[in-house]
Amino acid sequence: MKSSSEYAGRSRAKRTFSAAFKAEAVHLMRRRRAQGIPLAQIGRELEVAPALLWEWAKKLDGRGTGPSAGDGTGAPGETLEEEVKRLRREVVTLRQEREFAKKAAAFFLKESL
Repeated sequence: MKSSSEYAGRSRAKRTFSAAFKAEAVHLMRRRRAQGIPLAQIGRELEVAPALLWEWAKKLDGRGTGPSAGDGTGAPGETLEEEVKRLRREVVTLRQEREFAKKAAAFFLKESL
């Protein structure tokens, strides 16, 4: 194994990537992100810096690394109507959770007195 002093003074050669490679990398990144894979892991798998993947995705279509139109939360190919329905369901769930937390807090407050 080489010591760090053997690498001193050497700069890493700048790699160039074809447009086809970039497009395929962005496509793969989006599929993997939709599966919940972190961008850092995808970058390691492709041997490309995650920031570089993000730049390519931004330049390709302005969407960045998220699986939907820039917010990173939607499903691939999700229409605005589908997203609204999904978000409304999420709001209902969050409201139920909030109400439960309020009731639990009130119960434990009574118990502690």
